[in-house]
This record gives sequence, structure tokens and C-alpha cells, in this order.
Amino acid sequence: MRMFAYTGSFTTPDRGHGDGINVYRVDASTGAWTHMQCVDEVPNPSFLTVDDRQRRLYTVHGGKGYRAVSTFAIEPSTGKLELLGSQECGGENPVAVAVSPVVPYLVVANYDAGTVAALPIGPDGVPGPPSDVTTHMGQLGPNPRSQAGPHPHHVVFDPAGRFLLVPDKGLDGVFGYRLDGASGRLVPTDPPSVRAAPGAAPRHAVFHPGAPRCYVLNELDSTITTYAYDAERGILERLQTISTVPPAFTDKNMAAAIMIAPSGRFVYGSNRGHDSIAMFGVNQDDGTLTVIGWESTQGRTPRSCSLDPSGTFLYAANEDSDTIVSFSVDRATGALTPTGQVIETGSPVAIAFAGGEA
Repeated sequence: MRMFAYTGSFTTPDRGHGDGINVYRVDASTGAWTHMQCVDEVPNPSFLTVDDRQRRLYTVHGGKGYRAVSTFAIEPSTGKLELLGSQECGGENPVAVAVSPVVPYLVVANYDAGTVAALPIGPDGVPGPPSDVTTHMGQLGPNPRSQAGPHPHHVVFDPAGRFLLVPDKGLDGVFGYRLDGASGRLVPTDPPSVRAAPGAAPRHAVFHPGAPRCYVLNELDSTITTYAYDAERGILERLQTISTVPPAFTDKNMAAAIMIAPSGRFVYGSNRGHDSIAMFGVNQDDGTLTVIGWESTQGRTPRSCSLDPSGTFLYAANEDSDTIVSFSVDRATGALTPTGQVIETGSPVAIAFAGGEA
């Protein structure tokens, strides 16, 4: 199988100076990237995801005044993209999109609007108008600048595809939904959310690949919370919270991205300010985390980081130094080692992977 990497960026002057979505062929043995294409047809492609069939790439367009998700066809042999269309997504400043693994829908988190929207996907892989738009409500967090309203920031489906979680940075909570494939409605779980610590600001979440655990990265207090996950009800129970920065670090930091190794043995979180990847080992009995250490991203403001599908390499997108830096992953210890490869690209803020035909 060939593998391709896709990087998104901020392109408008108020957000950055990227040039769109860049496509790279990936050497699976060395982790090296070779540039294949630049797609400059859409503004601020700030979050990317690929469907399970590896034939469609979806991106939202972040920023004030933007409220759309766009669809690209992936050419299997080259990985190159062709724009198929854009669709209004139920609110301003969409920041995340996820594709259901069991029903033909995608779900978008709209940060400024405080809404979560479900959109039906047609036979051509292109979504139609929203079938449901729900507005988050609840007690705001204590930070008046970053938590002035509800701010859904991520969408992640559980491994079975029965439920989805939406961390909300503004409401200090993680909201749960069941996506009804017949009606296209987002049905809240009971209870509808779990509260984080005041001012934590839940941002992104990942599920453990083989155990009923979920890990939520909290942006403002730079922590990761381990939750037990009830897969029958789609709800969370808090087990542990651990810092993403060293105890001696006292400067400003905002946590950004969270990843879990395919083995389920290691969790990684990125720090903007400390400019590092925090590395954690996963206790195989209860799923809680233990600090392994920190690795510099060799750049500034790692907004997005991703593991390749095999978990062999980790890539850190340094938004403010215009680089993507490659690290090899020690599968025995979880430690990261720079490979020496640095991809230069403007304002990188998203990374996604897809496989193609040999």
C-alpha cells in the first residue's frame, strides 16, 4: 500500500500565510515525505479527516465568517485531490469534522457558533445540508477571554461507532451524542455531558483502541484527563488528570493535540508555549497515565501533531515556525527521536493520512 500525507494551513492574512492543502507521498520505511500537489482552492483548511474507504478527504474552514465543510476526491494511485464541492455546516468557525464509521453522516463542531451539526453524506461522498444542528448550553468556564461562550472543539466517534464525544472548551465539559442514522438527529446521552475541572477547557479527545478508556486533552490548564468509558451508554467517568508540562515550567502554555499509539501503550500531547510533545505510558490494568518525558518539537506552537497509521512516526506541525518535524517512535518505550526530516510549509495546522493502491 502507498501512503499519503495531507497538511492543512491557515491561508487568510488574519490567521496565517499558508497556501492551502499540500499532498505528500510518504515512504513508510523511512517516514520521508515527497511533495505531490498543492491545492489552493479553499480558504483556511484548518482540520482534515479521511473517510474509512480512503477515497474522500473532508476539511472545515476555520475563522471568522467561515461556515463550510469541503469535500475532495482522493486519486488512489497518486493521492492527489480534486475538489467536489463545499457545504454550509451549521455555524461559524468550524474547527473539527469526523465521519461516522457506521452510517453515511459526518459531524462538524462549530467553535464560534457553539453548535454541533450532522450532515448526511450522499452516494458520491459529498455531504448535503445539515440534518440536525444542536447548540451547546451550560455553565461557562471562568476564563472570560477563552470561555465567553460555548466552544465545541472536536468530534470523535467511539470505536464501535455508536456514540460520539464533543469536548467543549467554553463550557468545561465533554458532551456525548448518539447519531440516529434514520433521522440524522444528534441524540444526547444521559447525562448529556461530564464536567471537567473549572478552567480546564477540554479541546481534543482520543479513545483507547482496545480498552474502555478515553483521554481528553484540556487546553487552558495543560492537562490530560483519563476517563472510564461506558460503551453501552456513551458516557464518561473521570479517573485521573495529569499535567502535560514539567512541574518546573511556569510560563504560559496551551495544550493542543492528543494522540494514542495503535498499540494503546502510549499517549502523546502537544504543548504550545513549552513547544514540546509530552509522552505518557498507559497502565495496561486501569488505563491511567505515567509521564515518560518531553521532546522538543524543534519549532514554535505545535498546534497539530499526528502519528502515522502504523505508529512508527510522529509528525509535529509547528504553526508559528512554518515547519513539520518528523520523529521516530520507539515502540518499546514510547520515546521520540528526531529523524532529521523537516518539511517547510506555511502555517501548518492539520495533518491527515490516507492509503492508496500500489
